[in-house]
Amino acid sequence: MDFREEQDSMGVVRVPMEAYYGAQTERARQNFAISGQRLPMDFIRALGLIKKQAAMVNRDLGLLPAGLAVPIITAASEVADGKHFEHFVVDVFQTGSGTSTNMNANEVIAGRANEILTGRRGGKEPVHPNDPVNMGQSSNDVIPSAIHIAGVCGVTNLLLPAVADLQETLSAKARDFAGVRKIGRTHLQDAVPMTLGQEFSGYARQMALGHERLQRALVSLLELALGGTAVGTGLNTASGFATLVIAGLAEESGCPFKEAKNHFEAQAGQDAAVEMSGALKTLAVSLSKIANDIRWLGSGPRCGIGELVLPSLQPGSSIMPGKVNPVIPEAVLQVAAQVIGNDSTITVAGQSGVFELNVMLPVIAHNLLQSIHLLVSAVTAFDKKCLRDLKAEKAQCAANLEQSLALAAVFVPIIGYDKAAGLAKEAYSHKTTIREAAIRQQILPLEEINRIIDEMIGERGRDL
Repeated sequence: MDFREEQDSMGVVRVPMEAYYGAQTERARQNFAISGQRLPMDFIRALGLIKKQAAMVNRDLGLLPAGLAVPIITAASEVADGKHFEHFVVDVFQTGSGTSTNMNANEVIAGRANEILTGRRGGKEPVHPNDPVNMGQSSNDVIPSAIHIAGVCGVTNLLLPAVADLQETLSAKARDFAGVRKIGRTHLQDAVPMTLGQEFSGYARQMALGHERLQRALVSLLELALGGTAVGTGLNTASGFATLVIAGLAEESGCPFKEAKNHFEAQAGQDAAVEMSGALKTLAVSLSKIANDIRWLGSGPRCGIGELVLPSLQPGSSIMPGKVNPVIPEAVLQVAAQVIGNDSTITVAGQSGVFELNVMLPVIAHNLLQSIHLLVSAVTAFDKKCLRDLKAEKAQCAANLEQSLALAAVFVPIIGYDKAAGLAKEAYSHKTTIREAAIRQQILPLEEINRIIDEMIGERGRDL
């Protein structure tokens, strides 16, 4: 038997670990410690909320004596507040229903309730982990509900505000850079002129659409499986239990949770989690595109594109003095890769609805919540530590544009495609600009050539 040391008035004593989280949890801990990773705190807090509201409803329905309900409610409230997390020791990789984690919660809450009543933590008297704490519930409806509750709260309270802030920053940069002309690029080749503001407006729209996708995915995630118990039939659950518990969860969390329209779907499948993971993956892909563009546009400073100046977050190199790496964009790219990988795992896990139960619930919980929190951190860092202090290198934008052979495209409506292509070929072979080639070929009067090109790059570009 494992022990832990605890300080009391008589000094250090050795207390059996079962006294802290129960025999069933201890067996699960010993037999299935595969990864050493535990389910995240926000998931455990969601379990605490469920157990608290369940005890309150069972008390109000006359099924649970107040003398037992009150300490259970107190203990479950402590879990919901993030306390006792160290006693949730079951590995992520466990039974696919998450039963071990549900029992871990039941035993921690029962043990703490017994401590409140008797002064001794643990045991099954007077509060039993199964009968009063798990009353009206099953792991099969509790664990999917906890996934949804933690996911909805994380997206609503953390991720959506972070994405909205990032969108506003990108929109502000689009306005700031509206007058900065530059060369557009397709296929990594010079394309046609545009403004840096137009480029950033595209990034801002990507974040706006990402925000909308998250909101749409939330609709499905708001449905809770509570009330279905073992296979969705609601066996051993009192009439009205689920409705009342879910109403309490909605009021306490501030999120409009509702009972699943079909409990068999809610427990046999995890399509809502798969849908939300898809929205998270799409957001990660958008962030990856933006972060990649920004690090390339800021490459150099003298031998790269050099159209943006990134903040010097970690200046210097272990071997090259004066080098400034694009730290935050590269961190965002790594987060995006992790989220995309998490989505692949959730996709496979979502396929594992075998008859009346999905049997990969813990790994869905772990990956979905990790993706949410990684994206919150990455989006916030990208916004506050990179984009807000991002500057345009206007002279370099103008110089790149002046040197680009793609400027030949502006003459197509006047001289035709073939002559414009010949202009580009001459400029390339003589290592001159399109302006200089056009003047040499006298395709138009000098003033007209300068006017057309200056409309694209501005007067300043001509002198660079």
